[in-house]
Amino acid sequence: MKYLPRVVDFEIDELMEIMGAVLIEGCKWCGKSTTGLHHSKSVIEFQNPDKKQEYDEIKNTKPSLFLTGEKPRMFDEWQMYPVVWDSIRTDIDHSRLKGQYILTGSAKPSEGETMHTGTGRISRVLMRPMSLYESNESTGEVSFKNILEGKDISGVSKLSLEDIASIIVRGGWPASLEVKSEAKYRFAKEYVKSLLHEEVKKIDGIERNPEKMQNILRSLARNISTQVSNSTLENDVQNKFNDNISRPTINDYLNTLAKLFVIENVNATNLNFRSKYALRTKPKLYFVDPSIATAILDIKPNDLINDLNTFGFMFESLCMRDLKIYTQSYNGDLTFYRDEKDFEVDAIFRTSSGKWGAIEIKLGAGYIDEAAKNLLKFKKRVDTKKCGEPLFLMVLTGANYSYKRDDGVYVVSIGTLKN
Repeated sequence: MKYLPRVVDFEIDELMEIMGAVLIEGCKWCGKSTTGLHHSKSVIEFQNPDKKQEYDEIKNTKPSLFLTGEKPRMFDEWQMYPVVWDSIRTDIDHSRLKGQYILTGSAKPSEGETMHTGTGRISRVLMRPMSLYESNESTGEVSFKNILEGKDISGVSKLSLEDIASIIVRGGWPASLEVKSEAKYRFAKEYVKSLLHEEVKKIDGIERNPEKMQNILRSLARNISTQVSNSTLENDVQNKFNDNISRPTINDYLNTLAKLFVIENVNATNLNFRSKYALRTKPKLYFVDPSIATAILDIKPNDLINDLNTFGFMFESLCMRDLKIYTQSYNGDLTFYRDEKDFEVDAIFRTSSGKWGAIEIKLGAGYIDEAAKNLLKFKKRVDTKKCGEPLFLMVLTGANYSYKRDDGVYVVSIGTLKN
């Protein structure tokens, strides 16, 4: 299959010019190995069972032998043999050469499994399932770059609401793009099955109860795109699924999901405000791909069409996935705003230099005016003397048209956006 370019390609190329090695991290099946191979000239696949005995012998005798091969040399699922990390670091210290190694990993190794940090030698790149632009489902007529520069925009999405519902349930898994039948919706279900019965055990060898993990995943899926506390999860699991689960177990399972890059926090914003209202500071939890939530809840595309409330939450999750992918290109950070009066803005983009923009996410065109007014109201609450004027205010929508309103608010269809 022809390689589909990824947004992180540029970041990897840039880092390979200045660093000795690059680590591509992310959840299983998001395309790390394919992207790593695209940037490398030789590879060791540590998950290959036919080579396990050979790899074990090298690990126990002379780990530096792993490094022998044409450069850049790739180590797929490096965390299975963490000793390679220290071998790479030592080689980079001695050779001082750039762009020598690529590592991929779908789980973070346990503390203490590597002797040294990779600071100054190994740089990390986070990879997620495909955005709509990477899967060729966004036209790419509207670039985040143009919005940051305040330029006019225009674009027309080719995606209907039915298309968006289908994409949410299918997910951004690269392999699913090749499947045209209804079987494409099984990828996320198979991912969850693998997660429950294999991945949560492999990460640290600790036996975890698949049923308890499944109930936690169900609770997270039921509370997607909201601020959910561990106590809420505990009560939800106990009341909805009759599972008497303890708080320490929830903490352990959530930490495990984070180590596997399955869930991500979006923190509350730290912008300065004129408003007297206290902020709600608890982070929001998102799955790395919205299809994980629909798979867990057994939601089909038609279910979303028939339940616009759930569709809206799942659409927000889809948009947050794409926004994270696109804003990573600018070394940006995404947060959100919600105060004690429940006034909320879905996403706040902030650059490393402190410049910012605000985003409201709305599925249908009927909510665009309301969302634009909300953004203008939010702007008045921000202390612009300390934070500066916003780079942009944006309504990100599932509607078809992208344009700049007379009040300066951008209306952007997710089906036209790219980084």
